[in-house]
Amino acid sequence: MRLSELSEPQPDLALLRRREDSYRRSHPEPSDVLLVIEIADTSLRFDRETKVSLYAVHGIPEVWVVDLRGRRLVRHRAPQQGSYLQVDEPNLETPLEISALSGVAVALQQLFSS
Repeated sequence: MRLSELSEPQPDLALLRRREDSYRRSHPEPSDVLLVIEIADTSLRFDRETKVSLYAVHGIPEVWVVDLRGRRLVRHRAPQQGSYLQVDEPNLETPLEISALSGVAVALQQLFSS
């Protein structure tokens, strides 16, 4: 995804708006992104401190950081002035709604199953 001329991070997963060219002509830009998911094992500090801040600066509406070692998910929403106003740790036993898709929820209970 292209955030600026100097920044093209590669999230682990991104949910994008539908586009007629299926992003063949150009990379997605911030206005195309509905949700970014970062899966963090050894990259947790970089994902949390660098990437999440970068996404906030560019107005990505929702970011989930999945902390594999800590067995938790941290959700960031409502970007404003380079940070997220809403940060929470949803209960993994309850399906988690995607803010941009009313009525669409992701079952998280198997996320950390072994």
